[in-house]
Amino acid sequence: MTDLCPCMQGEPFDNCCGPLLSGEKSAATAAQLMRSRYTAFARGDRDYLIRSWHRSTRPKPLRLDPDQRWLRLEIVGTTGGGLLEAEGTVEFRAHYEQNGRRDVLHQNSNFVKQDGRWVYLE
Repeated sequence: MTDLCPCMQGEPFDNCCGPLLSGEKSAATAAQLMRSRYTAFARGDRDYLIRSWHRSTRPKPLRLDPDQRWLRLEIVGTTGGGLLEAEGTVEFRAHYEQNGRRDVLHQNSNFVKQDGRWVYLE
């Protein structure tokens, strides 16, 4: 039995964000990249987060909090970010738990294509 992907699409990880995190595939849209980045946070995949971050805004080094547990992702809306576009935004709510307390990160993130691939800008 395969675990469901943390991105909340209802698919097994190996058929959903797994190929993106492994580098086998790249995200087709900004929203797909957002889902895969959430999955990378949930799984602690620092390498994928760095690879999918625009080189001009990527932090050095990237530190992940081991006490933060990601619970659920909601995509609220998108603008642009489609197959034939070069930029887009994704509004989302990422629910998490840290030190026994639940909270929500609500953000409108910007994505652009860099070298033909979607990356997180800010």
